Amino acid sequence: MRRSAARATIDLTAYDLYLRAVGAFFPTTKERILASLALLEQAIAIDRHYGPALSWAAICHLRLVVDGFVEAPETSRRKAIDLARLALRAEENHAGILANAAFVLAYFGEDVGAMIGLIDRALALNPSFARGWYLSGLIRVWAGQHELAIEHVETSLRLSPHSLEHMGLPLFTMGTAYFFRRQFDDAASKLILSVQDNPSHSPSYRFLAACYAHMGRLDEARAIVTRLGAITPQVVPTDLPWRNPEDCELLLSGLRLATGETARCLVSRANLQSPARFA
Repeated sequence: MRRSAARATIDLTAYDLYLRAVGAFFPTTKERILASLALLEQAIAIDRHYGPALSWAAICHLRLVVDGFVEAPETSRRKAIDLARLALRAEENHAGILANAAFVLAYFGEDVGAMIGLIDRALALNPSFARGWYLSGLIRVWAGQHELAIEHVETSLRLSPHSLEHMGLPLFTMGTAYFFRRQFDDAASKLILSVQDNPSHSPSYRFLAACYAHMGRLDEARAIVTRLGAITPQVVPTDLPWRNPEDCELLLSGLRLATGETARCLVSRANLQSPARFA
């Protein structure tokens, strides 16, 4: 009875909509993200304090921004932040909410140390939470803790090697950690597998293009940029969550090499926007 009373929602319709939304999200495409978000909005309309639904809606808006699927990214950015904060207020001791909210808020510039604190709390609540270990690794890449990031992602894969939501994403995170450590051969091998596992994940293409460029493999880098263009018009990310200025410049300089003169102005504008906005 105590477990039942402590559930995130007592409305079975809202719970069913939430389960359908999470199932619709993976593997991610624009259509799947929008379908998932529509279901989550229905669940939230039924129970506006439903923390898991709020946190996953925040994830949906983040992915719309990351993948360049919205014409007004600032609107989705604000919605993602607001939903993540509402989720945290709705439930303070839910590992999934803590992890999702830390991911969203860290990406959009919240103090990364505080967000690491949230993800550590999620893992203390549930040490077997595979998604939590993956998101911990991702946030630690943003914080510049590359070696620890790889360790946490490896823990995630050991706990749940075949999870659908892991399609290519842990490999991507490990690839970015190796990329920032200038281990470009290791980075490329992980990023290639990430693209194969999740062909719609645009950040994997960005990093693989930058990686090839730094390796001097410019023809392959430009071919990857062409493949990226078939997914999204956004070659350069609108947000750069990596707090280390050298990490940001390593990615941007690789994209400058990979895209050539035509996209150089876009990369320059992105460089002006960060990492100062996260200082």
